[in-house]
Amino acid sequence: MSEIVKVGMADLNVCVSPNAITTLGLGSCVGIVLYDASSKIAGLVHVMLPDSNKIRNNENVAKFADTGIDALIDKMKLLGANRTRLVAKIAGGAQMFAFNANNDMLRVGDRNVEASKQKLNALGIRILAEDTGLNYGRTIVFYPENGELHIKSVGKPLIIL
Repeated sequence: MSEIVKVGMADLNVCVSPNAITTLGLGSCVGIVLYDASSKIAGLVHVMLPDSNKIRNNENVAKFADTGIDALIDKMKLLGANRTRLVAKIAGGAQMFAFNANNDMLRVGDRNVEASKQKLNALGIRILAEDTGLNYGRTIVFYPENGELHIKSVGKPLIIL
């Protein structure tokens, strides 16, 4: 019997097929799924903020795009994932509240998406698909068996990437 591994906010975890992995309530946060299709090992990090260097209380590496992705890769390698085969799918980074978008500090969703993409690019990890931005939250479930990322949002049709 397979199970669905849960990942909380500012958290990360890994799974191997036939299990799946999920995180709930991605608003401005970004869910980054890394996947090794050969070994069917997947990892998910739910990042809240783009950069650990700008925050004093930054011990939780999963909270930040710049440190969470590295930690996720390390955890996946322990299960047998091959770093050179990793690909990514990302979701979230919404602008959940209406305001004057000229204030960069309030554009947390956009900044989380940008930081996630920059980090993945720097590591040479290709993003296969994304569902980011706009103004609504998302819940995601990734299935390593077939590589599908299911994205659920209130009042929206199911998206499968």
